[in-house]
Amino acid sequence: MEYQVRHTTKYTYEHPVGSSYQSLHLTPRSFARQNVHHASISVAPEPLSLDSRTDFFGNPVTDLFIRDPHEVLTIVAESRVMVTANEDVLLDLSPSWETTAGVAREAATDEAREAGRFCFPSPHVIFDGAKEYIRPILNPGKPLLRLAMELTEQIYNDFDYRGGVTDVYTPIPEVLSSRAGVCQDFAHLGLACLRACGLPARYISGYLLTQPAEGQPRLTGADASHAWFSVWCPEFGWVDFDPTNNIQAQAEHITLGWGRDYSDVSPTRGHIHGGGTQQLDVAVDVIPV
Repeated sequence: MEYQVRHTTKYTYEHPVGSSYQSLHLTPRSFARQNVHHASISVAPEPLSLDSRTDFFGNPVTDLFIRDPHEVLTIVAESRVMVTANEDVLLDLSPSWETTAGVAREAATDEAREAGRFCFPSPHVIFDGAKEYIRPILNPGKPLLRLAMELTEQIYNDFDYRGGVTDVYTPIPEVLSSRAGVCQDFAHLGLACLRACGLPARYISGYLLTQPAEGQPRLTGADASHAWFSVWCPEFGWVDFDPTNNIQAQAEHITLGWGRDYSDVSPTRGHIHGGGTQQLDVAVDVIPV
């Protein structure tokens, strides 16, 4: 599937901002199953500098610096992306979760060493309560990918998707207690459960094509940023799971980037001088070409 993606971010400030520095993860990355044909970022007011780089995880990053006073900051990221669906993976043919944890721990190959970076706690992924949550399905000898799929289904069944209950700083124990949250909470919980078992798992930031209800038109800006998790399997490489929707990620999932958790790939991050309180408005459109 090929998509045209438009992501508009608008900050409105109470008082003028004297200067602004922002680091943006708004450009999709190319990899085996995704090819970015075109990507651009436009900013108003016009920045003094707009530079591209690659972060530690290989994700595209854009750094911008605005020196002119402004009360509104608008960032528009546009891209054209081709996504190939994952090949069907027979979950029960994957090695056991114990075997995978052992391979990651031994780090005898470059691939295993790279994957092993994603076995540890991170700023938004702590293990408190995670091992207890996954324990009912953590049977000895269970194939790794079957375990990941069962974990995906368990999170989907146990939690309500509800905005306003959590924010990006909500720790895993509070998510477990509230039994509600949004996609990034469910991704963080999945990561915590897998990593607590010694399994490499990384956070994926991206978009999901959403379909309107039958007979209803597509609404401009109605799509949204999305998040899910990916688990490393020695036999199949990285395999993505979406606990918000209880599915494996397919051609409708467009990847922006990956890291340890949300903090590594947040769409915008930076600092400003002045501004007072601010209002954030985000609109995303994912249009099949």
